[in-house]
Amino acid sequence: MKVGIIFGGPSREREISFAGGRTVYDNLDKALFEPVPVFVDSLGNFILLDWQFIYKGTIRDFYPPVEALPESEHGLQIYLESLGELSIAEQDKIIANAGKRLQPNEFKEHFDFAFLALHGPYGEDGSIQGLLEWYHIPYSGSGILPSAIGIDKAAQKKLLKQNNFATPDYRTVQYADWAKQEQREQIFNNLVADLSLPLVLKAPHQGSSIGVSIIKENNFAAFEAAMERSFFTKTIYKSQWLALGEEKQLMSMKQLVDIREGIGMPVMLEDGTIVYHPEELLNKINHTFNTSATDSLTLTNIEHEQQVLVEAFIRGKEFSCIVVQNEAGEPIALPPTEIVKGSEVFDYRSKYLPGLSRKITPINLPTEQIQQIRKATSKLFKDFGFNVYARLDGFITDNGEIFLNDPNTTSGMLPSSFFFHQAAEIGLNPSQFLTYIIRTSVAERLKTGKDTVKLTRLLNKLDKAIKEEQAHRGEKVRVGVIMGGYSSERHISVESGRNIYEKLSSSTKYEPLPIFLTGSNDEHRLYTIPINIMLKDNADDIKEKVHYFEQGGKPHPVLAEIAKEAESITRKYTGRSLEEPQRITYSQLKNLVDAVFIALHGRPGEDGALQTELEKLYIPYNGSGIRSSRITINKYETNEILAQHGVPVAKHAMAMKEDWEKDPEAFFQSIENEFKYPFIAKPADDGCSSAVKKIKNRQELQAFAKLIFREMEELDSDCAVTLQLGFKEEFPNKAGFLVETLISREGAKHFLEITGGLLTKYAPDGTVSYEVFEASEALAEGEVLSLEEKFLAGEGQNITPARYAADPERRQKISDKVKEDLRRVAQILNIEGYARIDAFVRVLENDEVETIIIEVNSLPGMTPATCIFHQTAINGYKPYDFIDRILQYGMERTKMKAEV
Repeated sequence: MKVGIIFGGPSREREISFAGGRTVYDNLDKALFEPVPVFVDSLGNFILLDWQFIYKGTIRDFYPPVEALPESEHGLQIYLESLGELSIAEQDKIIANAGKRLQPNEFKEHFDFAFLALHGPYGEDGSIQGLLEWYHIPYSGSGILPSAIGIDKAAQKKLLKQNNFATPDYRTVQYADWAKQEQREQIFNNLVADLSLPLVLKAPHQGSSIGVSIIKENNFAAFEAAMERSFFTKTIYKSQWLALGEEKQLMSMKQLVDIREGIGMPVMLEDGTIVYHPEELLNKINHTFNTSATDSLTLTNIEHEQQVLVEAFIRGKEFSCIVVQNEAGEPIALPPTEIVKGSEVFDYRSKYLPGLSRKITPINLPTEQIQQIRKATSKLFKDFGFNVYARLDGFITDNGEIFLNDPNTTSGMLPSSFFFHQAAEIGLNPSQFLTYIIRTSVAERLKTGKDTVKLTRLLNKLDKAIKEEQAHRGEKVRVGVIMGGYSSERHISVESGRNIYEKLSSSTKYEPLPIFLTGSNDEHRLYTIPINIMLKDNADDIKEKVHYFEQGGKPHPVLAEIAKEAESITRKYTGRSLEEPQRITYSQLKNLVDAVFIALHGRPGEDGALQTELEKLYIPYNGSGIRSSRITINKYETNEILAQHGVPVAKHAMAMKEDWEKDPEAFFQSIENEFKYPFIAKPADDGCSSAVKKIKNRQELQAFAKLIFREMEELDSDCAVTLQLGFKEEFPNKAGFLVETLISREGAKHFLEITGGLLTKYAPDGTVSYEVFEASEALAEGEVLSLEEKFLAGEGQNITPARYAADPERRQKISDKVKEDLRRVAQILNIEGYARIDAFVRVLENDEVETIIIEVNSLPGMTPATCIFHQTAINGYKPYDFIDRILQYGMERTKMKAEV
C-alpha cells in the first residue's frame, strides 16, 4: 500500500510535524507499506518531497533553498513566509529545488492512503480531512467534525461542561477588547476576581505548549506580557530596546521571530504596514526609535489568535492518556502517563528533549484512581466522536477529582512521544502501532459509507499482508541493539539505540533485540528489555524499571488488565506478549543474536571495552576495533597522535585534579600562562557537548574546575550560575580535563565549523576503503554547539553540504580537500565501520584549506535529527541503508577474523 505521509504545514508546530513525519516515514513496515513523503510548506503548497530532504534537521535547512534567500547581514533564519508576496511562478521555482508540486487532484496517482502528521491549524482542524474526503483519499485519525472540535480549546470547554466533565473554570478574552489599552487592568482584575490566582493563559489553537503562561502573582505587567505571548503580539519599548545594545538586540530579535517562543513572521505594524523579513524588521525598529519620538512599537503576527483562553490553575498530578479503538470500535484507554516536570509548564523543550522531564507510566496513583482516569478519557473519546486514536490530557487533584483538558485528535510522533510510549505498554513497537493506526483508519473511513468497494478491497489486501508477514518473522537476522550506559551521554545513547531499533524493526531483513547496559567500568550489566521499557523516557527510567523487575517486582495490575483488554490488537500486530527484563552474560548474548549494534556513546562503548568482550566470542559489531577505539575515546591522545602526523589540531593540555588539590593558585596560573582567555575546557573522554565550555576569565575557570573535580554528585549552584548551565544540564565528574586554544578565523577569508561522516567497506583485496561524505556546517546560537542544537528536532541549524564558497565549482574543490583531510585522519587512527569527525575549516585567500581537527567520534550519535543522516542522504543512503552497510561491514570483519 502506498502511504502518503503529509507533514510540515503552516502551523507553529511545523518543526515537530516535520520530525514526526520523518518518524512515520522511517517506521512504516516496509513489508506492508511504501512511504511517500508529502511536505506541506508554510504557504500550504503540497510537495512530493525528494526523500533526501526528510533527513535534514529542520525545515530551514533546505526550504526555502539557500539560493532563494535574500542577503541577511546578521544571518537571521527564516521560513518561506518571510520572502514576501510570491507569485505562483516564484513559488514553483522554490518548490522545484525540493521536489515536485502536487495538486490535490493528483494525490490518488501517488498514494492510496494519507497518514496525517500535521499539527495545529489546517492539519488538526478538519481542513485537510475535508480536502482528502473530497478527493476520495482515506486518511488517518479522526474525521472532519471531531478534528474541528479537537483544535479549538475554547469550543472544547463548552462541550466538556455540556457533557458533565469536570474542567477548570475559564474565561475568554477577545482580541478586540484587549486592543483597548484602557480596559486591560480591569480585564486582569476581573479574571483574578473570577478565577483566583494562579491564572493559566493559553492560545486556543496551538499545541506543543506554544503560547502558554502561568501568572502566579498579582502582577499586571507579567499578565500583560503573557497575554501578548498568547495573542502573538509584542510591544517593544524604546528605552528598553536602546538600553540592550546591538548584540542583545540581535538576540532579542531571534527570540521575537521564533515561531514557538516568539510571535513569528510576518508582522503588522500599528500603521498597517506588513513586514516579512526579520532583517527588515530589525532595521525598521532601529530606524523608528532613532528618528522619531515614538516611545513604543506594537508588532502583531498577521495570523494572531483572536481570543485567549484563561483558566483557573488546578493543583494536582498532570497526566496524558492515549485512547485507541479496538476492532469493534470500542475505546481502550492506554495507561495514563504522569508528567513530572522541572517547571510549571510542560514546555516545548521539556516535551521533546530526553531527560528534561519524566514520564511515569502508569501514573503513580492507586489502581482504582487510574481506572477512573481511563474511564473518564474513554467516555470523552466516545462523547466527542473521536476515531482511531486521540490524546487526552488532564489533572487529578489530591482529593481524586479528575479535570479533563485539551483533547487532541493528533499526537506528536517523535520517538519519545506519548503516542509510542503508551502503545509500547500493550506490546506494540512503533512500526506495529503505525500499522494498527492505518488499518483502523481504513476501517473507520469505511463506516462513512463512501467508497465502500475500494476501501473494502484495501482493507482485505492489508489484512492478508499482515498475516503473511507474521508467518515469515523467524527468517530475519537477529541484531542486539546495546544502549544506555552510565555516563553523562546515557540519555542520548538511548535515543540513538531506539532509533537504530526502529529502523531495523521496520525492515524486511532484521529482527532487533533491545539490550540495556548499566553497571560500572568494573562490571557491565546487560539486560534484554521489552519494548515498553525501551520506550521509557530516558536511561535513568529504564534502569529503575530493570532493577524493579530484578528485585522480584511484578507488572502493575493496571498494565496487566489493559494488556488483556487489548489482546485482540496485540495478537494481530505482534503475535507475542510482553516479557520481563532478563540479565544476560556476553556468552548468552552470543546465543541470542547474529550481530550487535553498539549504540553507546563515550565510556563504555567507544573505549574498546565492549569490543574486547565481543571479539572474544566472535560476535560481529559496528564501528572501530579495540585499538582504534581506545585512542579516539581520549581527545588528548587523539590530538597528540594527529599532531605527530602533521595534522592541524588546537594547542592542548591536560589539567589534572591532583595538581588542583595540591595548589589551586599554581594550577590556575599554569593554565593562564599557557592559554590566553578565552579558551575551551572540556572532558577528554565525553561527547554530546557534555561540559564543553568557552572559558572567558578566572572566575569561570575556577567554577569549571570545582564542578568537574567535585566529590559530591550534586552541582555547586554558584558555579552552575557562573557557567550558565541549563536546566538539568549534566556535568561529569573527572580526574582531569582538556584545555584547548579557541580556534578562530586568524585572517582566513572564510571560517566555519563542520562535522563530517564517513563509511568504510572492504575492497576486493581485503583492504579497507573510505567513503567520506559531504560535511555539514554547524551553526551555533551560543558560544559552543549545544545538546539541543545537536539532537532536538527543530533546534539548531546544520547546512549540508557545508558552504565553503558561493561558487558551486569552487565549493566542491574546497570540499574535496576537506574530505581528503578527514580521510587521512581516519587512516592515521585506523577508523573502521563509520565515524564522525568534527573540525574547523579556514579557507585562505588562494582557496588553500586548513582543516583543524576538534574530535573524532568512533560511534557517533544516531538520533533521528543528527546530521550524519543528512550527509549519507546526499550519497543515496537512507538511514536504514547506512545502518545496513555498517552491520554488513562488522559481519564481514568477524567472518574474516574467524577464518584466519
